[in-house]
Amino acid sequence: MKYWKLFILSFAILLGACNAQQRVLYIQDVASGSEIDVPEGYMIRIKPNDQLTVVVNSKNPELAMPFNTSTSYNALNGGMTTTTANESSLQVLTVTSDGYITLPIIGDVKCEGLTREELEQKIEQKITEGKYIDDPKVNVRFNDLTVSIIGEVNKPGRYSIKRDQITIFEALALAGDMTIYGSREDVAVIRERDGKSIITKLDLRSQEAFNSPCFYLEQNDVIIVSPNKYKAATAEINQNRSFWISLASTAISLATLVITVFK
Repeated sequence: MKYWKLFILSFAILLGACNAQQRVLYIQDVASGSEIDVPEGYMIRIKPNDQLTVVVNSKNPELAMPFNTSTSYNALNGGMTTTTANESSLQVLTVTSDGYITLPIIGDVKCEGLTREELEQKIEQKITEGKYIDDPKVNVRFNDLTVSIIGEVNKPGRYSIKRDQITIFEALALAGDMTIYGSREDVAVIRERDGKSIITKLDLRSQEAFNSPCFYLEQNDVIIVSPNKYKAATAEINQNRSFWISLASTAISLATLVITVFK
């Protein structure tokens, strides 16, 4: 009988360990060596209010210089001040609400919905067609790519993206991964689009996560990792415990006051 009880206890512990492992593992429904199709050529596309840096280069630097200048009002002398962009101080252009940036010489350029490379090619074409430079080489960079990660992660916060292609797994790695209390099957991504907040849920335990439109993140996405039921239950117990302790403390204080008054 003693060995039988020991066997049952060992089996229960093993079963609990297996269940715990399933709660924290990613992509559980694939075997080693499996191939999963993911969208090819995905790149973040430009949106209104994005901040971009644009630099025009040429074999003749003097020809490119006018495209890398910005003009501003000088309050000291009432005139206009022209500055030339360089590596340490690049001009930052904000995409307008209707999706344009304004460049020196060539004026407004529609950029909403384009990738960086597509915008580079568009600006180069405009410069060439205007016969300003025969060999323009344009470099466009995002100046403010960020995602926010909150909830059951080790380092919640707002993170800058160094590349304009990042997956949700890479973003979670920036935040130090989920805690053991994070719900792998209930991860939400909030994305702003056309003036609306779109919420997409992902189950990171399944390969179906690769098919989600939020597998690749976009600028200003917010990732929310929900607590699992064990963390939620623990929080509820602690809250109830605090309530009863507070109630008991109040009752004791009230009883002491009554005894003091009528003593």
